[in-house]
Amino acid sequence: MLMTDIIPTASSGRRRAGIGPVKKLNVRVDMTPMVDLGFLLIAFFIMTTQLRKPAAVHLNMPKEGPVTLLGDSAALTVLLTKNDVVYYYNGNWKNASAKEEIFKTNFSVKDGLGEIIRQKQKRLDKTNSKEHRNALMLLIKADQEASYQNVIDALDETMINLVKKYAVLKADPEELQWIRQHDQ
Repeated sequence: MLMTDIIPTASSGRRRAGIGPVKKLNVRVDMTPMVDLGFLLIAFFIMTTQLRKPAAVHLNMPKEGPVTLLGDSAALTVLLTKNDVVYYYNGNWKNASAKEEIFKTNFSVKDGLGEIIRQKQKRLDKTNSKEHRNALMLLIKADQEASYQNVIDALDETMINLVKKYAVLKADPEELQWIRQHDQ
């Protein structure tokens, strides 16, 4: 049987003189091949399309071995604590705390952590080093009272500002003590 068949049927109506019986034509459509084709197309598209794979931040962990020294001019340390408060300093802790060059900011779009990173990158662009802004090493340190969202926000700022080198570290005891003294 084809997809459509015309099946003639005899009329059961009244006969007229001189005219033969009227034949009515009934059309019957067989949808089986169409349904088969539909399922074949669905199977084809399921097999050939690729669902969006979940994307995640690629995190490189340092290898075990000797400690790599970091130049003070390229280092920017971010200390995360409760209530979306962010402290930051350039270089190493001893010099920054001795000179009292530890500053407070937040995650504001206009003048928050992202702006601090961009300012640091601009200063590095003016240096004579071959890496310029790519020399920036962002050290993210969170205390126990910082939320997980704060760490994610800091990592987002690294992605937005194209920071190539960054690390999430534990805060040093001296840094934690300083935060407790100044975060009241």
